[in-house]
Amino acid sequence: MATGRGRLLLQHWRGLLALHWPPGGVGAAPGLAGEAPGPAGFRKRPGTSYAGTATLKQCARRGRHYKQPSADHPASLESFIWIRIYSTAFSPKRSNWQVNSAEKTTVSMNLLSVEDKEAGYWKKEYITKQRASVKAALAQVLKPVNPYTGLPVKTKEALRISGLGWVIILKEKNGKEYIMQHIDLLMNDSSVTIIWYGRNWPQLATLSTLDLCGVTPVFMDRSKPPSKNGPRWLSLIAKYNLSNLTESTMIGWDRLIRIFCLHPGLLVGLWKREEELAFVMANLHFHHLVEKSTLGSATVPYELPPHTPLLDDNPEYGLHGYQLHVDMHSGGVFYLCGTFRNLFTKKGSIENGYVKLVVIRFKNNTEHLPLIGKVGLSWRTDVFSGCIKSCSIMDITLLDEYGKPFWCLSSPVCMRSSVPSDGPNFLGQTYCVDYVDSEGKVHVELVWIKETEEYFIVSLVLYLKIAKINHWFGTAY
Repeated sequence: MATGRGRLLLQHWRGLLALHWPPGGVGAAPGLAGEAPGPAGFRKRPGTSYAGTATLKQCARRGRHYKQPSADHPASLESFIWIRIYSTAFSPKRSNWQVNSAEKTTVSMNLLSVEDKEAGYWKKEYITKQRASVKAALAQVLKPVNPYTGLPVKTKEALRISGLGWVIILKEKNGKEYIMQHIDLLMNDSSVTIIWYGRNWPQLATLSTLDLCGVTPVFMDRSKPPSKNGPRWLSLIAKYNLSNLTESTMIGWDRLIRIFCLHPGLLVGLWKREEELAFVMANLHFHHLVEKSTLGSATVPYELPPHTPLLDDNPEYGLHGYQLHVDMHSGGVFYLCGTFRNLFTKKGSIENGYVKLVVIRFKNNTEHLPLIGKVGLSWRTDVFSGCIKSCSIMDITLLDEYGKPFWCLSSPVCMRSSVPSDGPNFLGQTYCVDYVDSEGKVHVELVWIKETEEYFIVSLVLYLKIAKINHWFGTAY
């Protein structure tokens, strides 16, 4: 019902008259909670109470210079509120994007008429301009790039000023939705780990999909946190199928739970006894994280701008000048943090549609690296916690010869017992870690040294898809 949104809109309208907006109306403090379904693209808090027509009429009487909206036309009343919000936030005559008084808004509103536009026009206009201003401000914040990592320097600041949070939307087969705000998150060197847990999970057998979304407030004010009852904008990051979860890749277990990995980067923990949800963990790489989490819609993910192929000055020479940064971590503890520069491969290193990029070689002992500490993936719920041995989160950031991010990922991985590849015979049990997606593969081989109780990486190889390389450089390998 249109009149039901009166109190919420009136609350924001009054706040807009009083606040001083930053350039473009951008900025917010973080902080969200679980939310209930709303219109496409938005979510509002459950239990929100709204005023009726009388409240809207009282607000409407304040605009004495306008044609009074009728109580019999709630759509006009709602449009009146939205036009005031729009004019206050984006008044063309305001100086330095600041609203000094309600009178300035009243003057500018003389040029506008609620009835000149169709229902919902000013709401759409406000949302469109607000999102455009957020996009412009975030682009400025993310512009400086770290020359060593190829990633934006101020990603954490961008997360803060956008008021960004994350939710998962669990959808049952009958269409019912459960929306859960993240409980905890960890900021790593090149990724963020987001965690959900609780006691009120729906039954796994009833679920069909899980949507991972970034969520930001529609109304923003740097001086205070977003309203708890305010509308939110959802940006779909990834959709996962839960119908056959137990048939997907199980990567580890302990005495209480089993964990399953869903591409890209999602980890789902199930209680062993009940086969029900214990926790969900999402791992997102910093590369384009802010854009993916803010610029999509509730149903359509953000689409990256078309890639302009980079000039390959010597395609016959193969790949050269690449740089890799790799982390293995869990729960804020890092087992590996390594950077490898001047990586190269010749054009002849093409096999089965992949280019082989060797990072650590069997035969070069000086390149072999230890994993620090006892490797394990930490998990927790509101009741229990634990650590699953031999599992962790792996972050890969591969830069091309121009220092641009070429392939980035953050995903749960596990070490599995393996047969030694061609190379020296090591005194110890050998293990491997494998990762595969549509752009490439990662293969790591390790040896367990019993005397020192530590793993050593004795081989690390990346396999890059020819199609990815040709798309990136405009070549035809």
